[in-house]
Amino acid sequence: MTVRALRPLTILTVILLAVGFGMAFFYAPLDVDQGFRQKIFYLHVPLGIVGLCGFVLGGIHGLINLRTGSPESDLRSYVTIHIAQIFSVMVLITGSIWGRTAWGHWWSWNEPFLVSFLIVFLMYCTYQPLRLSIDDPRRQARAASVFAVVAGVFVPINFAVVRLAAQQLHPRTLNSAAEGDMPGSVLLTFLLCFLAIAVLYATMVRYELLSKSTTFRLRALERRVGGDDLIPRRSSVPQA
Repeated sequence: MTVRALRPLTILTVILLAVGFGMAFFYAPLDVDQGFRQKIFYLHVPLGIVGLCGFVLGGIHGLINLRTGSPESDLRSYVTIHIAQIFSVMVLITGSIWGRTAWGHWWSWNEPFLVSFLIVFLMYCTYQPLRLSIDDPRRQARAASVFAVVAGVFVPINFAVVRLAAQQLHPRTLNSAAEGDMPGSVLLTFLLCFLAIAVLYATMVRYELLSKSTTFRLRALERRVGGDDLIPRRSSVPQA
């Protein structure tokens, strides 16, 4: 995998983002209650869904690593979780902005979805410190994979429990789409924006995988040229 090989995916990502959010601003109708501020929905919700799916994907790669001991699976687990963390930060930021304009305050501790998402994010904030606290690469990869699997199982369970919560302050997008309450133009725009964010996630994962793999090869070459003790190896995954 090279930068040139990723060029078509990069171009596709840019096109989807431009078309999707162009439709969000100029095609999708204004919300009756919230007006223009509802437009952030087309960014906030896809980021949340893709971010949570990224955490689950990291758990799947972690499970593969536990079964096979493959360094590639450990690297994929690390990268998918890392990008999902970035998306989660964006979810919290856009959610706070939306909450401030819609509810009059930046945060609501009475909303189960917001609090549960924050808990998931804070849980994954311990992932990198866990890796860095273990020197041995094999033990590090195994501990990180166990964390990824357990946390990855927790994410859908947490989501399902929150969906059953009684309070409905936070909009239930998937329910509205399934029940046909979402206008066709809104649904089409949302799906296109969701696809754009999903492809953006895949593109960022590919680029980071390329970066980490290149770092691996460079370190291996430097050790071969200058000796094994030239660069101390603390981690099975090169850190940014």
